[in-house]
Amino acid sequence: MEHRTNVTEFIFVGLWENKQIELLFFFFFLLCCLAILMGNFIILLTITCSHLIQQPMYYFLCHLSLMDLGYTMTVIPRLLRDLVAARKNISYNSCMTQLFAAHLLAGVEIFILVSMAFDRYVAIVKPLHYMVIMNRERCSMLILVAWGLGFWHSVALLMVVVNLPFCGPNQVDHYFCDVKPLLKLVCKDIRIVNILMIANSGIVLIIVFLVLFASYIVILYHLRNHSSAGRRKALSTCSSHIMVVLLFFGPCIYVYLLPPDYENKDKEISVFYTVLSPLLNPLIYSLRNVEMKIAIQKVWSKIAYSKFH
Repeated sequence: MEHRTNVTEFIFVGLWENKQIELLFFFFFLLCCLAILMGNFIILLTITCSHLIQQPMYYFLCHLSLMDLGYTMTVIPRLLRDLVAARKNISYNSCMTQLFAAHLLAGVEIFILVSMAFDRYVAIVKPLHYMVIMNRERCSMLILVAWGLGFWHSVALLMVVVNLPFCGPNQVDHYFCDVKPLLKLVCKDIRIVNILMIANSGIVLIIVFLVLFASYIVILYHLRNHSSAGRRKALSTCSSHIMVVLLFFGPCIYVYLLPPDYENKDKEISVFYTVLSPLLNPLIYSLRNVEMKIAIQKVWSKIAYSKFH
């Protein structure tokens, strides 16, 4: 018998079912949201208003901040609304839109992180050819490729989900529309879909993570030939990248590599890449980077001076 989708809305279970805890965490996530907006806005303004925009590393960092802002706005506002709402509902179309947007922005972010690793590889392994290889045209091309791959990933995922029948249960055990909790509500055998989902998300994440891991091993190997001052500067930058990669990829691999019917803590773990990673990225890149700290001081001093004179 062919099942058809007759679900017009989904109801989120949310992170907690205790109203007092939800109200407490409403203020926590609200502060996180404001901190993400402020942190990434500072990075964007500092880079675009200083000489740093000319450097490939900061050009990529600018785009990474934009992805973090977009991803945050896709997930956190609805989470905040649901923490104080009596009914955590979302229409079918809004759910599919959120699913597409979240995977598009996360996919683009993944490939921007790859571009940043490639940039550091060229800077350390081929320093004499760095400005030729990492010219603005190539950097822009890498950003376009990141958008293309992110779009392909999210469209493929969306096409699978919209063609699945949801014909009864509509309670999503999560706080936003993601593919795994939605697959648990499908009313047909989805073993092949599970394999496709793991291939699209989980295996891609593993491959990209291994590529990034291998690139940083090569970078660290080549650093032995640098002076101690050059080594310290390169290690400071690379350690920031590695921290961001681990923060983002670790929880993502855990969530997307395991099949939907596997009992785990998906929604709790996903807080790491939906809230904590965008929150910590600006801190990691600004507090651990001397060049960034100097640029922030200059830009904001200039803004303060122009405001009062």
